[in-house]
Amino acid sequence: MNTEQPTYPVSNGLAPYATLAAESRGRLYAEDEGTTRSPFQRDRDRVIHCATFRRLKHKTQVFVYHEGDYYRTRLTHSIEVAQIARSISRALGLDEDLAEALALAHDFGHPAFGHAGEDALDAAMAPYGGFDHNAQSLRLVTRLEQRYAAFPGLNLTWETLEGLAKHNGPIVSAPINCAHPPESLPYALRQYLMEQDLEIHTHAGAEAQVAANSDDIAYNNHDLEDGLRAGLFSLDDLRDVPLVGRILAGVRRLYPDIGREILIHETVRRMINAMVVDLLEESKNRIQGLKPRHVDDIRHADHAVVGFSDAMRRDSEELRGFLMTRMYRHPRVMKMADEGKKVVADLFSFYVENPDQMPAEWAAKTEGPKAQKTARVVADFIAGMTDRFALDMYQDIFSKEIK
Repeated sequence: MNTEQPTYPVSNGLAPYATLAAESRGRLYAEDEGTTRSPFQRDRDRVIHCATFRRLKHKTQVFVYHEGDYYRTRLTHSIEVAQIARSISRALGLDEDLAEALALAHDFGHPAFGHAGEDALDAAMAPYGGFDHNAQSLRLVTRLEQRYAAFPGLNLTWETLEGLAKHNGPIVSAPINCAHPPESLPYALRQYLMEQDLEIHTHAGAEAQVAANSDDIAYNNHDLEDGLRAGLFSLDDLRDVPLVGRILAGVRRLYPDIGREILIHETVRRMINAMVVDLLEESKNRIQGLKPRHVDDIRHADHAVVGFSDAMRRDSEELRGFLMTRMYRHPRVMKMADEGKKVVADLFSFYVENPDQMPAEWAAKTEGPKAQKTARVVADFIAGMTDRFALDMYQDIFSKEIK
């Protein structure tokens, strides 16, 4: 083991309830940690340098990649989530590097075509144990990424894996026997729990909670901006949406003569700021009430310590409802979603019946047509596809193009 003293800051003035790198529970496969980067910095760097991160560039957020260069992709969304997460973590005295690693990796498990692709893959995998994108993120960083000679996956710290698994809160209500995890859990999560207990009955550390809330802030606001840019709804349609309408009216009063694009940006940036400020105030109040002295106090609390006020949560739900009706269910978006589902479903059916048609390194893992193991390999293969690659494969196999 490395006996040198680290030269990176071991606490860096963090709050006592932060997830401290110096107290990390380590990695499944022991490694010398080095002296210049904390374990969480190394996790962040491994996430950025892996192939899965690069593929996010051509994975749908809402609009398929060929819809235009200005819309968010999974990559730009993840970078925006990371920026918000770092800012919030700094203000709360948390470890920014851990929050950033979780923000950058939180969407790793999404297949091509966003939630539509996930729904199609989950339906196709129903006879074989289903598919869950959160669990798939864990599977990617622990098993499917192949970059190191000494171990599979990225060998991230326990704290980062914990955050990926349960950033949305406890998954079960009581401790489980990890040698025999409940069948109700997603397949990928069950498989990993048999190797390492992530204590899924507790909350994750505050950094993971920050990353989850930063995701909400980013997608609500940036989907709103993309929807306006795409012409799915107008600024006037937003006048009666709480928070958005108030902020939009305020910007118009301050700058009555600005152009539409600047008006949109000024509104969105003020909305992000309002959500961040509310999150910080509410989270500080919750922390003050709990008085945590260690990250384990955060984990074992009976509620999340990072979150919005009731008023902001209601406003966010109103905005989400507006986006659901006017954007995600817009005929143009639904058409793209339906086409994406067809691509995923047809590719799955083809490869599960013809596994030898996958690339050799994938075909070698299968056990013949329609076998349980084959279906999981096919799901892994398709989940890793970008929109562009999936469309190309569809055209090559079926000699027809989805537009």
